[in-house]
Amino acid sequence: MNYAKNILDTIGNTPLVKINELTKELPCLVLSKYETFNPGNSVKDRMALKMIEDAEADGRLMPGGTIIEGTSGNTGMGLALAAIVKGYKCIFVMADKQSKEKVDILKAVGAEVVVCPTDVEPEDPRSYYSVSKRLGEETPNSWYVNQYDNPSNTKAHYESTGPEIWKQTEGKITHFVVGVGTGGTISGVGKYLKEKNPNIKIWGIDTYGSVFKKYHETGIFDENEIYPYVTEGIGEDILPKNVDFDIIDGFTKVTDKDAAVYTQLLAQKEGMFLGNSAGAAIKGLLQLKAHFSKEDVVVVLFHDHGSRYVGKMFNNDWMREKGYIE
Repeated sequence: MNYAKNILDTIGNTPLVKINELTKELPCLVLSKYETFNPGNSVKDRMALKMIEDAEADGRLMPGGTIIEGTSGNTGMGLALAAIVKGYKCIFVMADKQSKEKVDILKAVGAEVVVCPTDVEPEDPRSYYSVSKRLGEETPNSWYVNQYDNPSNTKAHYESTGPEIWKQTEGKITHFVVGVGTGGTISGVGKYLKEKNPNIKIWGIDTYGSVFKKYHETGIFDENEIYPYVTEGIGEDILPKNVDFDIIDGFTKVTDKDAAVYTQLLAQKEGMFLGNSAGAAIKGLLQLKAHFSKEDVVVVLFHDHGSRYVGKMFNNDWMREKGYIE
């Protein structure tokens, strides 16, 4: 009999799926690493489990403990699933720009959710960085995950996502394209792929309102680059330790409008019901057209599922209100 011994056994080994309609203008083969096949419907299941296992191994997370994390939703889901199987409690801190679905889903899997204002400085005591850190200090027998600086985040993708992509493309991959938030996916996958073939190009998708692109190009952390944006799960107003800028060949920025419109187009043209960062990733890929030739094999990673965004990018009233569609 062939079965998983629990839900965590189903994490990873996600398929590569060819993109057909939206990439017709590109000369190359474009394959999507389709991470919504993970049980929590996102790539974050991989690093959530790895971070918990590593914290258990070195005693940071003790039996019956409480897991505390600031999350845009997906890492929380991965942590919550692992916590259920392993017997931990969860408190998640979220910014108020995240979709209502994400808050509701985390509550549905038994987590306590604290919502904080988006439009405050990272150092502000009300920010979701500050609140999650404070809860970690105040809560007895708790472990503050800190996915931004936790090296197990990058390690998860170096050990699983990177090798899977290399094997699935039979080593023919020439470019890897992915939205960058905590930096774990791009840095882990990028490190693995460049060790296999240093000529593979690693491209990050950034958003307007985030510091990554300018910092990568100039080494300057420019606070004028920081302003509120709508796109979820990518971009930052801090420099997470998990972003290895040396591994990244370049960034392209995608507007909130383009990210939202292309999220809808992925569903309508490819049958790919995906999250907001997937729209940003496919538009960013199209913006990089000049970098691809007909021999190239480009892999773009899609982070999460469209069910998290039904009230936003898949709601035409919301889209019209934002001025994204007529």
